Amino acid sequence: MKLRPEEITSILKERIEQFDVETNLAEVGSVLQVGDGIARIHGLENCVALEMLELEHGVVGLAFNLEEDNVGAALFGEWDLVKARQPVKEPLQTGIKAIDSMTNVGRGQRELIIGDRSTGKTAIAIDTILNQHDQDVKCIYVAIGQKASTVAQVVERLRDAGAMEYTTVVNAAASEAAPIKWIAPFAGCAMAEYFLYEGEHALIIYDDLTKQADAYRQLSLLLRRPPGREAFPGDVFYLHSRLLERACKLSDERGGGSLTALPIIETQAGDISAYIPTNVISITDGQIFLQSDLFFSGVRPAVNVGTSVSRVGSSAQTKAMKKVAGRLRLDLAQYRELEAFAQFGSELDQATQQALNRGEKMVATLNQPQYQPWPMEEQVAALYAGVNGYLDDIATEDVPRFQDELRESLRTQAEIYKGIRETGDLSDEAAEQLNTEIERVKARFQPSSGAEAA
Repeated sequence: MKLRPEEITSILKERIEQFDVETNLAEVGSVLQVGDGIARIHGLENCVALEMLELEHGVVGLAFNLEEDNVGAALFGEWDLVKARQPVKEPLQTGIKAIDSMTNVGRGQRELIIGDRSTGKTAIAIDTILNQHDQDVKCIYVAIGQKASTVAQVVERLRDAGAMEYTTVVNAAASEAAPIKWIAPFAGCAMAEYFLYEGEHALIIYDDLTKQADAYRQLSLLLRRPPGREAFPGDVFYLHSRLLERACKLSDERGGGSLTALPIIETQAGDISAYIPTNVISITDGQIFLQSDLFFSGVRPAVNVGTSVSRVGSSAQTKAMKKVAGRLRLDLAQYRELEAFAQFGSELDQATQQALNRGEKMVATLNQPQYQPWPMEEQVAALYAGVNGYLDDIATEDVPRFQDELRESLRTQAEIYKGIRETGDLSDEAAEQLNTEIERVKARFQPSSGAEAA
């Protein structure tokens, strides 16, 4: 058989033209959230059920849920090494002594404000916004199902204080249809996330999620979804969890931004064991419980120390605040117990009387008028005077005046406040200066009688 060169050439050209290198296509996704050995991963469009997924640090995942925009995966191995966030460790100052000292909020935290109608829930939220004027925090206030006049008053208050320069108000008024009230918090959250992913800090307030849940129930019943407990649909828990889980503190690699959420829930007759309150309590990182009895007895803000808690703890407090507020929560809880016991009128020993007296003075110290947030350094000085017994022999009704005079006096002695503000700590030297100044102001007050010294 004779081979012809042109034939061989044509065969080779044809083979070269038809040659196809087999490429290995690998899909790469990003972890949206992770916890308890479960991860939600975005970007795996072609993933199939029960497919093995390879993550960083040698962690292996198994595709468990195939959803529209993400894959739910079960993780095996050291899954806690898989991160896209960092722990909450920076304080978000509310300017409210009772909160910053005992139920402090950190940047990236979700702290629930819960209580009956007209107990000061919105007031705490507005005070927190007002206190961000020099904190470099963008604020989003989402009003859900409220009267237009009420929202207008809030906006006017924020405008008068100059807070609208860094605040966005999202309003789904009471007159709006249920779908608008349902979607408004998600719209507000998307606006806040813009700042989060730009590496900035944002605060979002949902006022309130009870009305959002009611709107979602209405929407679900009209669309004939099966009702569950209290006629809410079964996925009402997911409604709030997917909203609140978006609050976080991002890792430094992703810009280090934060989104802090302050959801508000309204209770009926102080019942925090109802369906929606228990749902949101289980999602959030703590709660500030406002009690009607305290509110009507003149304690403002009406924070119930025993029920309120911040699960972030002192990790999101400044060193100075840790030093002065370490035992404050326990002392106040003990005071409330003794106060109830003392109403029986039995004779009390000296230690009990002293604890009751100290508790009265601390309650008076923590009382704070609305729309008057205190800077951190002023809070530290006021609490320092209380926990160290300087107020014990001052009449309770004189405590607010004493604190105001001390505050003004320390403003003239700017070094003490400046040192606490810049270092975030209360040094021994600053404490000595503070002792001297407190004694100087205290000399103007007569012990026990409450009358001014002649």
